Amino acid sequence: QSEEEKKAEETELFTKYYTEWKGGDDKDKSYKKIPRFYYRLPAEDEVLLQKLREESRAVFLQRKSRELLDNEELQNLWFLLDKHQVPPVTGEEAMISYEAYLQVGEKAGPKGRKFFTARVYAKLLHNDPYGRISIMQFFNYVMRKVWLHQTRIGLSLYDVAGQGYLRESDLENYILELIPTLPQLDGLEKSFYSFYVCTAVRKFFFFLDPLRTGKIKIQDILACSFLDDLLELRDEDLSKESQESNWFSAPSALRVYGQYLNLDKDHNGMLSKEELSRYGTATLTSVFLDRVFQECLTYDGEMDYKTYLDFVLALENRKEPAALQYIFKLLDMENQGYLNVFSLNYFFRAIQEQMKLHGQEPVSFQDVKDEIFDMVKPKDPYKITLQDLVNSCQGDTVTSILIDLNGFWTYENREVLVANDSTSSNTGDLDDT
Repeated sequence: QSEEEKKAEETELFTKYYTEWKGGDDKDKSYKKIPRFYYRLPAEDEVLLQKLREESRAVFLQRKSRELLDNEELQNLWFLLDKHQVPPVTGEEAMISYEAYLQVGEKAGPKGRKFFTARVYAKLLHNDPYGRISIMQFFNYVMRKVWLHQTRIGLSLYDVAGQGYLRESDLENYILELIPTLPQLDGLEKSFYSFYVCTAVRKFFFFLDPLRTGKIKIQDILACSFLDDLLELRDEDLSKESQESNWFSAPSALRVYGQYLNLDKDHNGMLSKEELSRYGTATLTSVFLDRVFQECLTYDGEMDYKTYLDFVLALENRKEPAALQYIFKLLDMENQGYLNVFSLNYFFRAIQEQMKLHGQEPVSFQDVKDEIFDMVKPKDPYKITLQDLVNSCQGDTVTSILIDLNGFWTYENREVLVANDSTSSNTGDLDDT
């Protein structure tokens, strides 16, 4: 063969093998090489497929649950770590070196070994001069990881659709079945369970479902602190202060429901605008309350308990972005996405009218407007957006000035109140002396 023939043969063979390696020369069948990534959910009438899916998910979750460290294995892990601690002790903290850490990892078994990585060690490494980490910190890390996985599996059992979300009814079922395991709720009457569940679920959906889609990611539930607050009720010795500040505690739920019943003067189970006007210190402006009933879900112009809970969560947590979003929507009358001087004047005029009714000299709107813009420092000097309010960290003060006479009075007299507080604290110090 001549050189040219050899070269032609080589090219032909290369093309042949390269084409086979790439998946053949039939381009129309290339889709067969793409792995399947979409699996259709069974339709409502496909009962057998639905049952198969439910059973396979249950088996999968059981398998995942068996992969977690149980109490006995966690106890053995603690003994192993304690046995391999490396002196000297720092304060009261037992420490472990990286070499000993790897040795424990080898003895920890297949379930525990995955925690003993260089990445985890580096995360827990602080300022120890010997390059060691705290045994207690590492063990707490493992406990927290195991708890998160257990909780995720527990929540996933209520995920009927199997899409990583919980709908309102799913979360209601989860909390209802959780109640008997929480000693702090032992005193609740069974007749109150439905109201308690509604109160608890509303907090999750108010803060974690801002777009009101009717479902929350399980990951978001695990990432926020609400589940910790709820499971804190397992502690039989929870202090009175902790109970009062915990939305999910029995005293807190009874307080909110009791307020609702007290406001409901005609006992029809719903609140009219007139009844809601007595909320809190009864100083919310009528203009703001009009907007509440225009924007929020009502039944024949009256508010039910679920809508009331959103209202309470917004007003009690005015520093939170979700609460500011709720109030901002009410202040943004024309749905423009911003508040201008007209919007501010519209709401503040109601504050001025209330001041006249109480025999006070109304404050100039121009002064208040300038103060609000100075506090918020919006990107556009003539418009305040929701993001401006959130970024300024003054959203709670601004909204209080515009919707609540008591909130405005507190802001206006802040210097006097601070002076009184410091005087009373000084007097207290003298008394102690």
